[in-house]
Amino acid sequence: MKKSVVTKISDLLFSYWTTLLLLLILGVGAAVATFIENDYGTSTARIVVYNHLWYEIVLVLTTVNLIGIIYKVKMWRGDKARFIFHFSFVVMLIGAAMTRYVGFEGIMHIREGKTEDRMISLEPYLQVTITHGGKEYYKEYQFDLSALGNDFDYNIEFDNKTLNIKYLDYVYSKKGQGEMGILKANATLEGQTKPLKLVGRRGMKGYGQAVAFDDNTNVYVEYGSKTITLPFSIKLNDFQLERYPGSMSPSSYASEVTLIDEKNSKKFDYRIFMNNTLKYGSYQFFQSSYDQDELGTILSVNNDPGKWPTYLGYFLLTLGLLMNLFDKKSRFIKLTQYLKQFNSVMLIIVASLVLSSDVKANQLNTKETLVGYLNEFKQSSKTTAKKFGALVTQSSMGRMKPVNSLNIEIVQKLTKKSSMYGMNADQIVLGMLTRPEMWRHVKMIKVSTPKLKKLLGIDLSQKYIAFSEVFDKDSYKLQKYVKDANVLKPQERGTFEKDILRVDERLNIAYMVYYGNLFRIFPMADDGHEHDLNNKWFNPLDAMEQFHDRDKKAVEGMVRGFVNSVATGKYNEADKFIDLIATYQKKAGAKVIPTESQINNEILFNNMQIFPRLTLAYVILGIILFLIAFATVFNKKWISKKLNMIIFVLLAILFTIHTFGMGMRWYVSGHAPWSDTYESLLYIAWSAMLAGVAFFRKSLLALSATVVMAGIFMFTAHLSGIDPQITNLVPVLKSYWLTIHVSIITGSYGFLGLGAVLGFMSLLLFVFRDPKKKHIDQSIYQMTAINEAALIVGLSFLVVGNFIGGVWANESWGRYWGWDPKETWAYVSIVVYIFVLHLRLIKKLDTPFVFSAVSLVSFGSILMTYFGVNFYLSGMHSYATGDPVPIPTWVYVLTAMIFVLIAAASRKRDLPRLKTNERFEIK
Repeated sequence: MKKSVVTKISDLLFSYWTTLLLLLILGVGAAVATFIENDYGTSTARIVVYNHLWYEIVLVLTTVNLIGIIYKVKMWRGDKARFIFHFSFVVMLIGAAMTRYVGFEGIMHIREGKTEDRMISLEPYLQVTITHGGKEYYKEYQFDLSALGNDFDYNIEFDNKTLNIKYLDYVYSKKGQGEMGILKANATLEGQTKPLKLVGRRGMKGYGQAVAFDDNTNVYVEYGSKTITLPFSIKLNDFQLERYPGSMSPSSYASEVTLIDEKNSKKFDYRIFMNNTLKYGSYQFFQSSYDQDELGTILSVNNDPGKWPTYLGYFLLTLGLLMNLFDKKSRFIKLTQYLKQFNSVMLIIVASLVLSSDVKANQLNTKETLVGYLNEFKQSSKTTAKKFGALVTQSSMGRMKPVNSLNIEIVQKLTKKSSMYGMNADQIVLGMLTRPEMWRHVKMIKVSTPKLKKLLGIDLSQKYIAFSEVFDKDSYKLQKYVKDANVLKPQERGTFEKDILRVDERLNIAYMVYYGNLFRIFPMADDGHEHDLNNKWFNPLDAMEQFHDRDKKAVEGMVRGFVNSVATGKYNEADKFIDLIATYQKKAGAKVIPTESQINNEILFNNMQIFPRLTLAYVILGIILFLIAFATVFNKKWISKKLNMIIFVLLAILFTIHTFGMGMRWYVSGHAPWSDTYESLLYIAWSAMLAGVAFFRKSLLALSATVVMAGIFMFTAHLSGIDPQITNLVPVLKSYWLTIHVSIITGSYGFLGLGAVLGFMSLLLFVFRDPKKKHIDQSIYQMTAINEAALIVGLSFLVVGNFIGGVWANESWGRYWGWDPKETWAYVSIVVYIFVLHLRLIKKLDTPFVFSAVSLVSFGSILMTYFGVNFYLSGMHSYATGDPVPIPTWVYVLTAMIFVLIAAASRKRDLPRLKTNERFEIK
């Protein structure tokens, strides 16, 4: 019996193949758009991809496909959790459509004491105003312009005449110049043509042009955002900006306003600040920015009828995904039930483990007097250095911290170590500060490349140089090379040029330490000017220049007494001067100085060096466990519950220490420890350990993958290009939504990373498969089940985290999604992992080999989201500025190795699909 045309279309439209194809188009389209945006700006990316008809059609078809499949399989009957989170996407799309096509956004600018009822639209318009015969005719067209091609041809009818506005050209201005462009067009009326040259863009009022025709017709044309009048007005009573102490960096800013609605006889005061929105009717006002003179505010305005349908969709999504992790009928529970047949261990948490590492002192190849000084100083300065480290200093960004934290940052920057010559950071910096004439001859400036060593005339085996070795009389040996290296673009710099710039930076830091420029340890006493200075603290030289006479003499006496006492070895006297400085800090800097408990805890945290020591432990233990895990696959004699227990206990201890370290950093910094690259890498490693210890502890293979993944991320966190320094938060990040959003989404990376490692391990086992050794197949099935379970949890966290980010963004600045590259690649990653987890619906693709390969390769989307966007694409989440840093060679090598492994494993890929309802038996 032949199928009807309708049936054929239905089968095609509602097939799983169509699902995967649509997901692939959505993901690839968004990924390509991020590169378009990077080169040509957001408007071009929106026009070509995000807001284009073809992308909207794909989104609608994906939704129709989803609804059709839900109906075909009667999902609401068999699996309520699966139905809820799949149906939530339909609800969200409805809310998004309402926001997109009915709602609008804009910007309102108000000066202090002024009242405003107008805003400018976010979307740009071509606005044409015609004046003829005493009448005025107005026509507008909403569209954005692209750097990759535009066209329009509009006919405007008025008084039996036709005005034609035709597109000629659009001169695009680079993103760094504000995405401004010049639109060229012709205005033609009754055979007479006038050229138009219009300047404007999205989110900004344009500069229009007036033209006159012979029949007394005047035309004014403008391109850019249009003015919208609100049904009420807002008065700015006061704009308030708070900065971090002693810094120009904003801590928070707020607008004290009065909303005036004369039509409805309503009037009330409100305080708008970051993450605190003024809501009135269907309008919302968000603190966006401010005028540089701090006398005006810039508010984002949003009218969003789709908010509650969208939030309902988010709620259903979160509910469904959580239910899915506990529903007995869900794929996740079936996988965990399948895994119960393998070896199990019990959860044991042991209190703590202290890892210690001895730092061997380098040999001093210098004069005997210097050696004698260093030996004496090393033994005698410990107590004084400790007291010196307990003083408080103010960073350039306004963070108040112990001098000990600054000392560690200095020594790590100079030497790439935390200690040297048997002295800790406090001793080294104390010596540099008090006896610069001696320390300038100490070899402690890290140098790497043989070419630079040869240029400086030092032995190639030497790892450090002295400050004095780069100066020849009064000339700086590296001056020409530093200048030449700075001229080159980042991708053109070789290892020599990079080393030159790093050494130059270290030399500058050493110079500033010798003169005390980095130590902002003196607050200015309150003499009526403290408010203007925003509690700024000063280094010794600046304090002796800028303080009034009494305090200037006091500071000079304390500094000279302290330096001279240390220089002459009178450490008891030096301790007294440090106590005087500490007393002065507490009195003059009482408004911003941390408590003694906070200082002591930060010093304790610094001295414990939890994360560097954990990194070493993770890397070593990861390698050992990796070898043991594979040994158990090929030799069953290695399989032992006792061995599993010992390994698990070790990992539980390390995980406990890691958790304690994260908590300590949270306490010390005053904010959740995932606000920058270093902290988020630590958190990803923590979440990977959580995945192994809490969820997959029954498998030695999974535990080894856990430690390997944690070790990789911890090692990456401590690379030279990543700064571990604790910093203040910018105002928009001071939100509880941030804590929830970032913790969930970053935590997902640990589970997805675990899946990648398990995929890699499975592929290795495929290479060694032997039909006679069924236990290898057993291990592959076990890892595949754990891998899929990990990806389900990881994808659930990734999806929920991203949509909570949408809530945060909407509550902070009135927009769920800005198609920023970071946001877009997070969306791409969601699509990628949805694709991966739904491959099993296609019978030919439902094999352990295919799943292992795609779970490994798909982690590339996470790496792109985390690293690629941060360093190679521009955007509000990005660290990239100017020319991107060259992609390291090892990235290409590792990528090639992965595909070679997949090719090698494919020769023995004929392992049938994993059946979670069957027990694996070795015959």
